[in-house]
Formats: sequence, C-alpha cells, structure tokens
Amino acid sequence: TMSVKAFKLVSAVEREMLMGDKNYINIECIECCGKNLYIGTNDCFIYHFLLDEKISTAGKITFAATKQLHKYLGLKKPVSELKAASALTRLLVLCDNTITLVNMMNLEPVPTGARIKGAVTFTLNENPVSGDPFCVEVCIISVKRRTIQMFMVFEDRVQIVKEVFTPEQPCAVAVDGYYLCLALTTQYIILNYNTGVSQDLFPYCSDEKRPIVKRIGRQEFLLAGPGGLGMFATVDGISQRAPVHWSENVIGAALCFPYVVALDNEFITVHSMLDQQQKQTLPFKEGHILQDFEGKVIVATNKGVYILVPLPLEKQIQDLLAGHRVEEALVLAKGARRNIPKEKFQVMYKRILQQAGFIQFAQLQFLEAKELFRSGQLDVRELISLYPFLLPTSSSFIRSHPPLHEYADLNQLTQGDQEKMTKCKRFLMSYLNEVRSTEVANGYKEDIDTALLKLYAEANHESLLDLLVSENFCLLTDSAAWLEKHKKYFALGLLYHYNGQDAAALQLWVKIVDGDIQDSTRADLYEYIVDFLTFCSDQELVWKYSEWVLQKNEEVGIQIFTKRPLEEQEKNNINADDVISCLKKYPKAHVKYLEHLVLERKIEKEKYHTHLAVLYLEAILQLKSVTTANCTETTELLLKLRSLLQKSDLYRIHFILDKIQGTDLHMESAILYGKLEEHEKALHILVHELKDFHAAEEYCVWNSESRDLQYRRRLFHMLLSVYLNPGTSDCALVVAAVDLLNNHAAEFDAARVLQLVPDSWSVQLLSPFLAGAVRQSIHTKRMTQAALGLAQAENLIYKYEKVKQKGAPILLSDKKVCQVCQNPFCEPVFVRYPNGGMVHTHCAANRHLNSNMIPHSSSSSNQT
Repeated sequence: TMSVKAFKLVSAVEREMLMGDKNYINIECIECCGKNLYIGTNDCFIYHFLLDEKISTAGKITFAATKQLHKYLGLKKPVSELKAASALTRLLVLCDNTITLVNMMNLEPVPTGARIKGAVTFTLNENPVSGDPFCVEVCIISVKRRTIQMFMVFEDRVQIVKEVFTPEQPCAVAVDGYYLCLALTTQYIILNYNTGVSQDLFPYCSDEKRPIVKRIGRQEFLLAGPGGLGMFATVDGISQRAPVHWSENVIGAALCFPYVVALDNEFITVHSMLDQQQKQTLPFKEGHILQDFEGKVIVATNKGVYILVPLPLEKQIQDLLAGHRVEEALVLAKGARRNIPKEKFQVMYKRILQQAGFIQFAQLQFLEAKELFRSGQLDVRELISLYPFLLPTSSSFIRSHPPLHEYADLNQLTQGDQEKMTKCKRFLMSYLNEVRSTEVANGYKEDIDTALLKLYAEANHESLLDLLVSENFCLLTDSAAWLEKHKKYFALGLLYHYNGQDAAALQLWVKIVDGDIQDSTRADLYEYIVDFLTFCSDQELVWKYSEWVLQKNEEVGIQIFTKRPLEEQEKNNINADDVISCLKKYPKAHVKYLEHLVLERKIEKEKYHTHLAVLYLEAILQLKSVTTANCTETTELLLKLRSLLQKSDLYRIHFILDKIQGTDLHMESAILYGKLEEHEKALHILVHELKDFHAAEEYCVWNSESRDLQYRRRLFHMLLSVYLNPGTSDCALVVAAVDLLNNHAAEFDAARVLQLVPDSWSVQLLSPFLAGAVRQSIHTKRMTQAALGLAQAENLIYKYEKVKQKGAPILLSDKKVCQVCQNPFCEPVFVRYPNGGMVHTHCAANRHLNSNMIPHSSSSSNQT
C-alpha cells in the first residue's frame, strides 16, 4: 500500500516531569479532558497536568505540559483506570477493585465517601439513557463471576441500576445506550441490558490475545477480530464497513476519522476506514496505551506520554494529489465531509475535483478528467488557457491561485509530443462542444466558442461550418484573424454573415469563385452565393452582384430574382420592370424571369404576357434561321409559345399576329385567329396549310372548353364544312370528315349532317356515326319521356293537394256575418280562413286587421 503522512508523533509528558530519577514508577492509565491530562501510576499516584498546544510560524505543532499537582491514594496498589465526568467535575478512579470519586481540580475524594466496590474494570456510557445531565452512567465488570453491573453516579453518591448475568466470564466491555458490547472468554456478543436479549457476533479466544472492544460512534463498535482484523459491528449485530487489516497482536485501537489507529509492541499503524488500506506506520516501542479523547489520540509507554497529531486533511489530500494518487485523494476528500463545515467543504471539494481532473488530463485519461471537471464545475477557461493562443486576446481570465496544476501550457504537458497534443486538442473540442450549451458556459460563452472555432479551423474539422451557421458567440476580430491564417475563407464569410457583415462575406466568396483566393470547402460555392443573394434582404447587395451572378450562369443566376421569398415578392421590394431592363443583355435569364412573372406568379399584365410571347417568337425565328430542321430547343420553345397563346387572354393578339405573318408558324396563327373568333380562318390553316386533322379536332375542343353545347356544335359543323367544301376533291379530307363524324358523333346535329354529306356515301361508311346519332336521339327521346312522366306525376300530386285543400263545402246564407266587421254578406263572394271563419274580401284585404282580430289566423294566413 502507498503511504500517507496522516499523523505526527509529538511528545507531551517527558519521563523526568513524572518520575524524576525514580525508575520504578510506571504509567498505568491516562485520561484527558479538554486541557486536563491525568496520569495514574503503579505506585498509587494520580498526576494532573495542563496541556498547551502551540503552533510555530512554520505550522509545527508542539505540546507543553505544566504539572498542577499529584496525589497519593494510599493503597500501595496501581491506579488501574481513570475516567473524567466533566459535568460533575469528578474523576472516577479504579484502584484495588474500588472506584472512588475525586474532585477533578484538587484530586480530593468526595466528602460522602461514595464509591463502587468490586469492579474489575469499568467504562462510561457515552450515549446515556437517563437524560440527566448531572449524572453519568457507569458499567462495571464485577468481581462476581459472569456479572455486569450498571450504576448511576452523581456528584457525591452512586446508585446501582441493573445487574446482568452473562453466559461466560466477560473480560472487556463498551456501552451505547441500553446496548453492551462484550468480549467474553470465547466470543464477542451484543447484549441489551434492558430487555436481556443477546446476539452473538463472532468467536474470539481471550486466552490467546487481548480483546479490544471500543465504541466508535452512535450504536457502532470496533473489535479486535480473529486473523488480525479490526471488525466493525453495529448494535444490530451487522457490519456496515469492511474490516481493516492490522497486526495479530494489537494492544489498543482508536478512531480519528477517517482513520483507525492501532498499537502493537513495535508500531503504531494507521488504516483508512474509507478504503481499508494501511496508510502509515510509525515505529513505537514499548507502547501499552492507545486511546482517543474527543478526537485527540494519545499513546503512552510505561515512562512517557505522546500525542498523535493529525495532519490537516487538506494537506494530506494535497500530498496524495502531488503523488498523482487521484482515487485515494478523492476518497479521503469525500470522507472529510463530516469534519469540515458544509460551505468550506464544498469549496475545498470542488477544487480537489478540479486538481484531480488536471492530473488525469495530463495522463491523457480524458473520460475521467471530463467527469472530474464536470463534477468540480471547472471554470472551463482554466483548461482552455493551457492551449496556446486559444483564449481571445480580449479575455480577462487569470488562472486560479494557488494553481490547479503545474503546467505552463500544453507544450510543457506533452513535452512537444505531437500525437499527444492532437489527442488533447481532440478532447478539448469534444469537451467544449458539450459544455457550450450548459450552465458551465455562463459568462464565458465568447471564450468557449472562440476557442472551439480555433480548434475546428486548425484541425480542418467539419463542425466548423455547423458552429458558424448556428447560434454562436465567436468574437469577430480574433476569429477572423485565425480563419484567415488557416485559409478558411468560406468559413470567414459565414462569420461575417453571422455578424451582419454580408457585404464582406460576399466579397470573399466571389474572390474564391473567381480564383483570386484558394478555398475548396464548397465545390458549389457559386450556387451557394446565388442562394445567399436570393434570401438576402439587402437589395443593394443583390443589385451589386446581379451582373456577376448572371455572367457566370444565366439560368442559375436568375434565381436571385425568381426564387425570392414570396412575402418579399408580394411587397415588390425589387421592381419587376427594373429587373427586366437589367436582363436585356441576358436572353435566357430574360425569358426565365418573364416566365416566372407570367406562369408562376400569374401576374395579369398585358405587357408581360406580350413580352414573353414576343421573346419566345424571336428565339424560335432565330433558331429557325440557323437550321431548317427542328431541334429539341425549337420544339420546347414552340410548345411553350403555343401553351401561352392558348391559355393567356392578356397579350396583344394583333401585334403577335403581325409578327407571325410570313413565317411558317401556321399552328400559332390558327391559335391567334381562334382567339379573334375567326374560326374559319383558323380551321382553314389547320386543314389546308398544315393538313393536321388531329390538331383541327383539338382546336374545336379547347376553343369550346368553357362554352355551351351550341358553340361547341357550331365549331364542329364549321370543321365538317371545311372538310366537305364542294370545291375540294381531296381524298384525305373525305377520310378526315368520316373520322370526324364517327369519332365525335355526339358533337353534331345528325339532321344537318345528313343534309351536308354527299349522297354517294354509303350507310356502311357512316355506320358508327349513325349508330351514335340514333343512340343519342333515342337516349334524348327517352330522357325527355322520363322527364315528362315525372312532371305529370308531380302535377297529379299538386292537383290532389289542391282538392284536399278545398275540403268540405261552404254554405253561405244572408244570416252569416263577416268575422271582421260583423256585417252580413250582400253578394256570394267571400274569403275563408283555414280555421273555417268567413270574411268579406275587402275586410281580408286589410292585412293589419288579420293578426289582431281574426282568431288563430296569423300563423295560417298564407293558406287563405
């Protein structure tokens, strides 16, 4: 085991002070109460000394003993035991099997001569049951065989309380409340003297060695067990702590938390109760007494008295840490909690955890270090400051004093080993990343984030960008200089952007794209800039870089205008006309922007629709002038132009028509004539110029989309007329006419068609049409009959209702009077109310009377 300097042995009473040159005098027993030290000798004397503790400037502790008086008891027998009862100012003295009460100050026996006879040995109950402050409870092993007696001792009288018999002869006893811990001849037991219940602990042979029974705290005892073990036992007969290993022939034991001190013939040994290890060995010959008095541990030989002075726990802990014995230091520090005031302990313990953390850190035990730093609530700047240049120049941090470790910086700690340094940097990265969002970071967020940025940049770590695009507290000046040093220009741009300096960010990024500075962080930096400008609310910047962006790539660049957030577009922050005039040099972008206005935003302005149509047209004509064959681009443009001409009603039709004149854009001409309702011209073009019969049919369909059936029929009849024009004898037109009729039978008035078609056509030729027409006709007829039948049924229901309403016949005579004016009826004309009452027609006309004067008529007056 590794040693700890826990105690120093300091002499308290030199042999000369006690016995001068009388060599036969031996110390038999000692008692210490506050500053009063009492010594009992083999020649029946009691000595009283005052002990003064002195601390030198160097922190060295010495004791000076001043003799007060000595007293001869006159029995020529040794004084076996001394116990002080300070509340009574009495000293209990065991000599010749008798316990005498003497005054603590003048050592005179009490006047009443009160004493306890027949005691082999005795002890005081430090956890008394009586509750009387002016009485002590004494337990004696009696000279009677197998007997224990309990006494109450007052200032000048004694009183027996209880006598208990034991299964074997007791040879040592300790007391706590009602519990006796006894060493018998062959075993230790716990005995409750109130209830008489006893419990065996473990066997032990008192003939072979001296038993030790010592109360060490509330309801807990320390015993010398077999095999050189110091065993702990509670009054319930269980052990809550692991035993300590001391020597086989222990003479005495004492407790000075967190240590158990044991004495044998040659040594004083110190054992930790926290980890059961032996921590210190002090050579000490001829010792025969070891006792602790209120935390003061005293040892004695036959000739001299010494005090074991504990070194302050903090000093012991610091010594352990200095020896890099982290576990032991922490165990000892935890154990010190009960001896140190709470606030002081917390401050001390945190500091110890931090120191321990740095020891583990220096040994590259990063997991352990992290845990210790976290538990010790380390000011994280202590750690950052080990790494050169990581703390911002503006940081006001000063390292803790006294220092938490012995290192100037990381270079010294790793002795320049690059691999170790890299590991340390990796650890700091992960540690800072973890603590930056916790309480620990409060107040030092700038220092932490700036250090993290520097580490990421130096290590070329992917988290650098994540740090800069999320909430961070990186200090601009420091971080910018560092990023520039490590050529992290893209990241520097992000830093500028985060700090509201978008102009500086864009300037940097544009330089990277243009190749003026090198940074390969993003291969898609151009697209990134476009995206950035798209969402940039600073219009000046958007305009400033619009030319650069469009020159690089028109189709992508135009996104800075077309993909802007919707709410911004709706506010029209960037004027569409300004954009259009800026795009004149960029034909592809120009088209895309107008498509965005017309097709995506659906802005209903004639100039944009006309402009887009003209741009399509010009592009198509330009392509056609270069090549006669239709390439993919021409086809796409043609489809776009047709779609626009068909769907939009906002462009200037005549203007576009003029531009198309003289070109081969027949389909487009047809669409435009259709918009002008000049369907015959349009159909003529489709049928005769283009010979596209399918397009002609489609034309009829889309032109009549939102119109009524008559309009649709008119278009289809018009197309049929074009096909069957008497002046044409083209076979293809005849086929087209037949197909039109057969495919769209429902769109025609069959009677008119039969008048139109040449007599030479066979029924077989038109059979699908005729079948469809007949089916349609029959269907219409049947539907009409069904509707008629339903109408007739409804009419019948109404007639029945009417008859029912007429009800019983009404008889009118000249004796009947009008219910309103009470006059008789002069002519056979009247109004009858649903309740049967009759009134003159002119009385019924006065509606306001009805509700007031006709009983129950108002709610039913609509049924008159």
